[in-house]
Amino acid sequence: MAIDSPHQTFFTRQVQRLLDRIYGHSSVGDSLLDRATSYFENEEFKASTENLTENEERLHRLECTERHASLSAICLEIIELSEGDTFNDTNRKSAQLLGTIQLLSYTEGKKVPAHNEKSKSLYKAILALRLLDKLIIDGQIVEPNILKYLDNVSGEDYLEFSLKDPEAAQRFMTQIKIPVIMAALLQDIGNYHPKAQEIICGSDGKLSPFRTLELAQRKELLQINYQQTIKYLTGAIGIPAFVGNTKAERDAFYAEEHEKQRFIQQLLKSSVNPKKSIGNVLKVPQIYTSIILSTKTSYNYKLLPQVFQVLNKNAELGACSQGVVDTLYKITGMFPQGFGVVYIPLGDFGEKGGCYEYAIVNGLYPEKPKQPICRMVTRKLAFMGFGHDVVIKENSNLYFSQTAKKLATLSKERLNEILELLSSNAEERKQLDLLPRCWHAKEYFSVKTNQKLWNKVE
Repeated sequence: MAIDSPHQTFFTRQVQRLLDRIYGHSSVGDSLLDRATSYFENEEFKASTENLTENEERLHRLECTERHASLSAICLEIIELSEGDTFNDTNRKSAQLLGTIQLLSYTEGKKVPAHNEKSKSLYKAILALRLLDKLIIDGQIVEPNILKYLDNVSGEDYLEFSLKDPEAAQRFMTQIKIPVIMAALLQDIGNYHPKAQEIICGSDGKLSPFRTLELAQRKELLQINYQQTIKYLTGAIGIPAFVGNTKAERDAFYAEEHEKQRFIQQLLKSSVNPKKSIGNVLKVPQIYTSIILSTKTSYNYKLLPQVFQVLNKNAELGACSQGVVDTLYKITGMFPQGFGVVYIPLGDFGEKGGCYEYAIVNGLYPEKPKQPICRMVTRKLAFMGFGHDVVIKENSNLYFSQTAKKLATLSKERLNEILELLSSNAEERKQLDLLPRCWHAKEYFSVKTNQKLWNKVE
């Protein structure tokens, strides 16, 4: 596990530790990934549960209980970090969590694929929760199992579900949201089975796990991943042991736990080819995350805002629902959380200045998808840790080529002067465009005082 950094706020450390608990490695092997890898490696040497001795059976149940408890604790922490009492508070907290994951991630260099691989499942789980919320609010959910726990709650009432009916909201969280998170976290765990790893890393383990696989290899890997993920869910995690007094309580407990596991299996199975099913709650965030936190060696930070071009193409090919893609677009907008935006500021009289400034996307649900909600991080070409929120319009955002042309008239000397003020060293300046379309905010975010992008500014 990573050592807590004195250069991180309490929240940033929480996120870092959570990432480590999910897809990190520790000396005691207690992360979700460590537990799964250990299970897969030992599985082939174990007899089937039908042939276990009483002591072996007891040990098997204990291990399943530990895995389930660990996974449940992770899910509850994700809920705690990403949800509030109201819809707006939930969106602010989720934006902070998504943005922090992005800003902790490498956007250049050899470390990008490995770090993104570690971050993907958490990022995807948060998106899946927010997508589920919006589909419920818009009345697009027809899944009986979900509707049952909403108990005729209207889209408007759902905005303050936990305030208006805390007991029902808690039950909905337990029976629906936790399984959605579990499905998102486990969706690719089968890739760590030895058979899958042989495809990913080669028989000698020396091939790059992030290379592009041949079509036949991808198909075989998808099949192994799905089979082993389901096997891990049912065989390694299973149903937790009942702790209580009465037979009625026990029967109700096991009925609910079996229902949750069936729902997780349904999500995993239907996400493979979701069409218009509930599987889109996993599939659409999965595709989105595969672009934003890409593990490909061709990763290009500048292309992240083009993520919906990929999603729309997938929908066109029938790989996911266009309606659900459109719903996610309303939530995230064009620019992902934590993305570094470069914009032309307005002067005191509304005129556009002869320079550009930096901002970071920090809000979900932009009024217009191409106009991100951002926190200003420079003013008059100087960095600051206490900027205001601002909506960056298209005609001010240098990501759009038409806007960039407005500054193209500035002299090379003036552009170099701006770049010198906004870059930390001469070596960095050599690698930057004179007129940048976006900026990499990881170094800025590494300063503790700059990690409060979501604090309310009076």
